[in-house]
Amino acid sequence: MARAPTPPSAENLATRGSIHRAVWRLAWPTLFSNIVAGFQGVVDHIVVGKAVGYTGLAALGVGWPIFAVVVVFISSLHTGMGVLIARFAGANEHRKVGRVVYQSLLACTVLGVLVFPPIGYALSPWLLGLVNAAPEVQQEALPYLRTLFLSCWGVLMFFMISGAFRAGGDAQTPMRLGFAMTAINLVLSLVLVRGFYFIPALGTVGAALGTTLANSATAAYGIYHLARGGSSVSLNTNRWGPDWKILSALFRFGLPSGVQGLVMAVGAALLVGYIGGLEQSAEAQAAYSVAYGQLFSFINWIGLAIMSAAATVAGQNLGARSVDRAARTAFSASMVGVVVTAPIAALFLFIPRQLLQIFDIKDEQVLQIGEELLVYLSGACILLVIGLAYTGALQGTGDTRSPLIVALVSKLLAPLGLCALFDLTIGLTAPRIWIAVVFGFFLRAVMSVRYFQRGKWRDIQVDIGPSMSTHYGLQRPDPSQLVGKSGMLRRPRKGAGQSAARH
Repeated sequence: MARAPTPPSAENLATRGSIHRAVWRLAWPTLFSNIVAGFQGVVDHIVVGKAVGYTGLAALGVGWPIFAVVVVFISSLHTGMGVLIARFAGANEHRKVGRVVYQSLLACTVLGVLVFPPIGYALSPWLLGLVNAAPEVQQEALPYLRTLFLSCWGVLMFFMISGAFRAGGDAQTPMRLGFAMTAINLVLSLVLVRGFYFIPALGTVGAALGTTLANSATAAYGIYHLARGGSSVSLNTNRWGPDWKILSALFRFGLPSGVQGLVMAVGAALLVGYIGGLEQSAEAQAAYSVAYGQLFSFINWIGLAIMSAAATVAGQNLGARSVDRAARTAFSASMVGVVVTAPIAALFLFIPRQLLQIFDIKDEQVLQIGEELLVYLSGACILLVIGLAYTGALQGTGDTRSPLIVALVSKLLAPLGLCALFDLTIGLTAPRIWIAVVFGFFLRAVMSVRYFQRGKWRDIQVDIGPSMSTHYGLQRPDPSQLVGKSGMLRRPRKGAGQSAARH
């Protein structure tokens, strides 16, 4: 049995003190590890670009967005787990935290071993056809994508383990795990892509293997660290089998987020399809892979770090019944994100070609398209981090439906609709696709702020179901909390007892 978790320090910055400081304390380790982890993609692109050429870059550019559909679907579990852990950690109910972690990892293992690999392997050719990949690009992308699907367990599990620690307020452990994973990935990619002595050069397949093997090794150690105990987040293995009430709650909280991620991933894949329909499709996809898939990913990693911090701070403050602090979290997180992001946006605007040349791109057409795209993306940087900060605050408080609506409009309907309109009227060109992308980021920021300001998240309640109380010796919820038959997520009814049940 795992050792009892060590309660967090009384000096918990998530629920007391400066909100800016709390957000930054949680965000910077995630930000730092995300940026370091982002270099593994940079190295993959540099090595593949040298070993295979721009068709290899295009293969990575079309293959990873397709695989990302699987990763973002796991965000159903990830978000549900984060909501429950943040609330229970804020209320100092650490045994419940451990049980939620165990059930989350159990569900992730089933999906990553038995469900996604066979389905992804079988559908890979059709999916590549869906994004209009050129024949020479498909030849490189198909084995790359199938390798990612077959060995996806490590990627998904590392994602979940890191999220569990962050939701519990521990951003240092995921940072250390991320450093280790990145170091392993860099070595494996350099060896497997280009070959080394008796190891053959595997090209794009080597890049996929480097990513999945590094994630698997680090995830295995992360599981050991959780099982060992001794931190604010650990595994509670008093019951090894599935707990259907907890699993139901995970998906009930997280399914809107999973659908949101699915919408965004599908939107990204279909956008790649529009790029593939351009006259110089291979060059445009290669430029998109580097400019958007790699350089802009640093902005995305910053936004995700801010989103994770906002979710933890907002959720823990609701768990501690500090509703006013939770309400101020989104704005504070967005301001932190803007300060960090602005210098990188300036680099995109003023030295785009120099940034692209880091990837050893020789083709002038690829350079021109990528340079143009980075200039457009410089305007999207601030919009992205604001939208993600408010999305994180919404999800951390348990409102996972509003971000789904925002994603549906801003990442699917608006940009793809605008591309379709251009295609039917004045003609679709690369700059017009970039305009559609930036417009989507603008809508996401505006809509996310508006939904948070409406304040419906204030009435969302997280309680424990009878199964957890019965099996784990936890105190049963007060009858005034009005726990419904469905268990863990509900809105309090009006009338007597509402003030006690609220928040």
